[in-house]
Amino acid sequence: MRLSGKNFAVEINVPTQDALMVEVAARFAAQDGFALATINLDHVTKLESDVGFRTAYNAQDLVVADGNPIVWVSRLAGKSVELMPGSELVVPLTQLAAEKGVSIALIGSSDASLAAAADALKAAAQGLEISYVHAPEYGFDPQGDAARAVLKDVAASGAQLAFLALGAPKQELFAALGRELAPNVGFASIGAGLDFLSGEQVRAPLWVRKIAMEWAWRLLSNPRRFFMRYLSCALVLPGLGWRAFKSR
Repeated sequence: MRLSGKNFAVEINVPTQDALMVEVAARFAAQDGFALATINLDHVTKLESDVGFRTAYNAQDLVVADGNPIVWVSRLAGKSVELMPGSELVVPLTQLAAEKGVSIALIGSSDASLAAAADALKAAAQGLEISYVHAPEYGFDPQGDAARAVLKDVAASGAQLAFLALGAPKQELFAALGRELAPNVGFASIGAGLDFLSGEQVRAPLWVRKIAMEWAWRLLSNPRRFFMRYLSCALVLPGLGWRAFKSR
């Protein structure tokens, strides 16, 4: 499904979680890396205004729908896709890695959060090997010298799957650089996924997610942080939906 705005076009090229697991398993077997992005309305607003972010998205091999509005827009286009939030892909991808004998890397957040997330993942995936863990310092440049050093270490560690918990657009920019410098590694941008596992951040209750109101729960939890973000998202949604409908 093609998602387009005034200044960008992104292909959501993996419609279901089953299809994603098949594709990632094949890449593990071939020792072929990838960059996985989970597009949502916040990404859409950034894609409209940020040339660097658009360039980074063009380097993503796999794109899935993160957020109910993206799923609704896909239905308007007549090409329905499955909801796949990045935070909900961490455990399934980890279990697949353990099953295939693939070691993983955890990058982002804080040392304490990564340590707790590592314990949670080992409990969820028997035999899991975590070969690299790194919490970048504040102000980390995802395409600078420090990023290049991290990528060198990731490649040397033997990890074939790296979870990036850096937030957008840093994680997508880092993944794009990773495709150049560590081509055998799969980079999955998962936002707060590791912090949810560690308990560093608390996600909306399941019943709130089921009625597609996680955005409201987050807004009420931290209005100063999320008000302008969600206002921007609301403003781009009508145009996004209209272009999707016209593409039928």
